[in-house]
Amino acid sequence: MKTAVKICGLTRTQDAALAMESGAAYLGFIVEAPSKRRLSAAEAAAVSAQAKGLAARVAVTVNADDALLTRIMAEMAPEFIQCHGDEPPARIAEIARRFKVGTIKALGIASESDMKSSEEYVGTCDFILYDAKPPKGPQGQDNDVRGGHGISVDWGLIGRSPRPKTFALAGGLHAGNVAQAISQTRAPIVDVSSGVESAAGVKDIQKIKDFMKAVQNG
Repeated sequence: MKTAVKICGLTRTQDAALAMESGAAYLGFIVEAPSKRRLSAAEAAAVSAQAKGLAARVAVTVNADDALLTRIMAEMAPEFIQCHGDEPPARIAEIARRFKVGTIKALGIASESDMKSSEEYVGTCDFILYDAKPPKGPQGQDNDVRGGHGISVDWGLIGRSPRPKTFALAGGLHAGNVAQAISQTRAPIVDVSSGVESAAGVKDIQKIKDFMKAVQNG
């Protein structure tokens, strides 16, 4: 089985072009959500425009309301909305129905109970993205930035747990560990952001090439 790649946190047109040229099937753009890689809906539309019809464009959101989603669909018209917040299954289904768009639900995984809870989303989205839970803030509070921390998931936990046929794996992936991650989880899609960067939101050509090669050899 060939593993597909999603390169996320894209902020520059040249990086989006490089991701496509390297064979990424999904391109992720963080739209008006807490992140060093944040873009406005208009910026995401401009950076992602070249990928229309060539790769699946993913607007990554966190607890987005209908007003924001309406703007995203009007300006960017992505193939997928990725929900990276606290959206319940009913909200994911509502977004898919109301906006006629594919949906991805990102879930932080740290325990067997997290994997069990994730089963609630099966059938409500196109696929689940298993990610690492973000680190706590300095005062122990929840972190508003949901992804891109470079923290790995317990691949063994995902590998031995019930999971849907189609899912994505994220969290601390890079060229040096992605083959092992695929081997342990049998992930059909892997998602990388910080693992192919020289700085937040700035993708590195060689790191992308090395990552894609490692996936192909995994």
